[in-house]
Amino acid sequence: MTIMKKLPIAGWIGGAIVCAVILMALVSWVWTPYDPLHAYPEVRLQSSSLQHWLGTDRFGRDVLSQIMVGARITLAVGVVAVVVAAVIGVPLGVIAAMRRGTVEAIIMRSSDLLLAFPGLLLAIIATAMFGATTLTAMVGIGLANVPGFARISRAAALTVMSLDYVAAARTAKRGSLYIATRHVLPNITGVIIVQASVSFALAILAEAGLSFLGLGTPPPDPSWGRMLQSAQSSLTTAPYLAVWPGLAIAITVLGFNLLGDGLRDLYDPRLRDERHN
Repeated sequence: MTIMKKLPIAGWIGGAIVCAVILMALVSWVWTPYDPLHAYPEVRLQSSSLQHWLGTDRFGRDVLSQIMVGARITLAVGVVAVVVAAVIGVPLGVIAAMRRGTVEAIIMRSSDLLLAFPGLLLAIIATAMFGATTLTAMVGIGLANVPGFARISRAAALTVMSLDYVAAARTAKRGSLYIATRHVLPNITGVIIVQASVSFALAILAEAGLSFLGLGTPPPDPSWGRMLQSAQSSLTTAPYLAVWPGLAIAITVLGFNLLGDGLRDLYDPRLRDERHN
């Protein structure tokens, strides 16, 4: 409750958007206006109406139902990608901060090398090697975000390692594992949460890009990116087919970015003060 009270207005707005997307995804498990995979040829390319609020696509499938189910896939990709990136990147960053010298150089130079490749390119390489599936997209996007977690974790861990209580723990002959789990990780959780929210937004964009290219979620499962791809052939006759999934992607990414900005201001008040000055 204390965190929520201190969260800036941008964080509140972002949190509300994120909660709305999560709620839509959860509701889609038990209810959608129509079966998102069932075609109704008699109502194909129908614009918004009382029966189909967001219209229907070229096969007569309900767009709203596809948007709702697509939210499930979008959130699943984001969660798995962020977990993969954090599970690999955070330990590497902490190890680099605690083991200076050769170990740190190897970890950070490897991270820099991975960072030199665009995230979407790495995900495309993964799908080309292992096939275009949702799981491959998740893992590929997650690996692309590892350097970000490693770098932010190392920077935060270096700050913690310079504090007196860490020096006292070392004087008391505490092991590296104890120091990492007892002192370092609890004190860098805030920056990891902020990085997770930003990476979640990037993962959503990457998944949409992969699906748009036909390398993400395979048919017939609805995906916002693939809905955009399918809408290309109907842009002149039914532009709403591109508008609705495009808005879904944009609003969701905006929500996670606003939430990330709010959390960043919360955990680092100096940034908030610099913006207001």
